[in-house]
Amino acid sequence: MDSAVVTAKGIRRFDTGFTLLELVIVFVLIAVMLSLSTMFFTNALSSLRLNSAGRELSAMLRCAKMLAKNKGETQTVLINIDTGRYGIEGVQTKSIPEGIGIRIDDPLRGEINGGSYSIIFHESGIADGGLITLWNSRRTISIEIDPVIGAMIL
Repeated sequence: MDSAVVTAKGIRRFDTGFTLLELVIVFVLIAVMLSLSTMFFTNALSSLRLNSAGRELSAMLRCAKMLAKNKGETQTVLINIDTGRYGIEGVQTKSIPEGIGIRIDDPLRGEINGGSYSIIFHESGIADGGLITLWNSRRTISIEIDPVIGAMIL
């Protein structure tokens, strides 16, 4: 529905659409909002990846504790800091995702930043104590192993 006005020079039309400048401004605003939202989701994704790695490692430790109690024999969780792999000896191994670092604070040996480390769960479910720290570029989480009851505190 175009409106028109008759003048001495002829018929002049008034278009009711958007100008090119208005369209360009809208597209620039959309591009800015999309770039900001992708940065937000990228940061959220790295945080979720760290939380997931912490929960999986904690679940592996709890599984080793249950296996030790149920089978009546010691279970060893091996953590290789250099390769980023961990698992219950002879049962299952997993990898720590890229971009996540690991450090272990042993009550007897101190801070361990490289090599492999063993956490032994005895038949009663009691484990050697320690603190496992996972981190990425933004956050740090810790899993504390209670040496008395063998509980994992995330």
